[in-house]
Amino acid sequence: MPKTYVGSRLRQLRSERGLSQVALAQTLAISPSYLNQIEHDARPLTAAVLEKITHTFGVDAGFFDSQDDVRLVAELREVLLDDDVEAADTAHDAQGISTMVSGHPEIAAAMVNLYRRYRIATDQLAAATDERGDRSMRGAISAPHDEVRDYFSQRRNYIHELDVAAEEMTTRMRMHSGDVRREIIDRLEKRHGVTVARRVDLGDYVLHRFDPASRRLEVSAALSAGQRAFKLAAELAYLEYGDLIGQLVDEGNFSNDDARSLARYGLANYFAGAALLPYAQFHGAAEDFRYDIERLSAFYAVSYETVCHRLSTLQRPNLRGIPWSFVRVDRAGNMSKRQSATGFHFSASGGTCPLWNVYETFASPGKILTQIAEMPDGREYFWIARTVERRAARFGQPGKTFAIGLGCELRHAARVIYSDGLEIGPQARITPIGAGCRVCERQSCTQRAFPSLGTELRINEHGSTVSPYMTV
Repeated sequence: MPKTYVGSRLRQLRSERGLSQVALAQTLAISPSYLNQIEHDARPLTAAVLEKITHTFGVDAGFFDSQDDVRLVAELREVLLDDDVEAADTAHDAQGISTMVSGHPEIAAAMVNLYRRYRIATDQLAAATDERGDRSMRGAISAPHDEVRDYFSQRRNYIHELDVAAEEMTTRMRMHSGDVRREIIDRLEKRHGVTVARRVDLGDYVLHRFDPASRRLEVSAALSAGQRAFKLAAELAYLEYGDLIGQLVDEGNFSNDDARSLARYGLANYFAGAALLPYAQFHGAAEDFRYDIERLSAFYAVSYETVCHRLSTLQRPNLRGIPWSFVRVDRAGNMSKRQSATGFHFSASGGTCPLWNVYETFASPGKILTQIAEMPDGREYFWIARTVERRAARFGQPGKTFAIGLGCELRHAARVIYSDGLEIGPQARITPIGAGCRVCERQSCTQRAFPSLGTELRINEHGSTVSPYMTV
């Protein structure tokens, strides 16, 4: 077994369980001093201790894979590639960046966050002086969403306190009735004095609205039963767990009111998903059904997208599911949702990869497509993608079509029903993809649309290739 240093990961697991070093050392039958050395990367992890840890915490050995920091490595590299940082040479030192992230993840994350704040300030200054250049308000527009996405990503897309609160509430409801959706309405009406009204005339674009003064909650009749229940559960989260949501937002140290509001909205929606799909039961069903998304959707009477989003949150200590990355894109390539419990990197520089199967789904609406994809760093992922459609409520109103992608590291693919009959061994058909042309290292990709950041252009006026940015 090669030397494996897992200090930061082991500290994370111990913190999640609320264990002291002494208590964990006793559980693992090792000395506290040895555990302290492991946590500070002074001693590598042995196979015997690794087996004890995986059994104790309910994680697989891959949780300690050093490449689990791949997202932070990619983010730091993207920062160093920016011309304003003037560190392009360092950005191409893959081993140096990886060593930095592995040894000092907190410092690396701080560098990425500091860069993002610099970018926001630069864009706001450009807007104030009307010197937008080619940045065109990029940071100012996306900053709150970026902060909230980072908040969820840093927690592996799992909010323990809120998830447990939702599950406990659902459990209490089931003691009175098996119909959780009916119980949510009763709880709103009886405990919080809310009048729930189903309306057909909320307008073309309003799905629900709540007036705190009149305590009236109106829900559009255009929503399905599952969608209505989700909206009601989200409003219940504000009313019943507002203090907890506020505490979580305060701990997030968001930079402005927009980010804080968006975080509260995201946490309320997280609660709604956790209430309708309670963790332990949903995790059990997902494992039993081998992550059959359509079967889970039918079983819980919720949408395909809702199931995919919930699957990406199954990272509870001692009861972890497959770590998934979740993404929603439209036909134009706009990424309106992205969450990840894996190391998969979504570029902050804009753009995604046209070779990614998520974009192929628009040519086969409603059909699930699978793909084994390899990132430039060599890590392989198994992707499942399908379109979902939101039909118009009336004639003349445009509908919406999105592609939903769900991806995990290839080592988990055998646990997923969609891998049946698919070669996932040495003979697998693997598609090389990247996080976007501007940060992708594949210089000879025939689909390249832009030169990668920090790369010197070599244009041959008297020769040609299939792409003007290829190096041959």
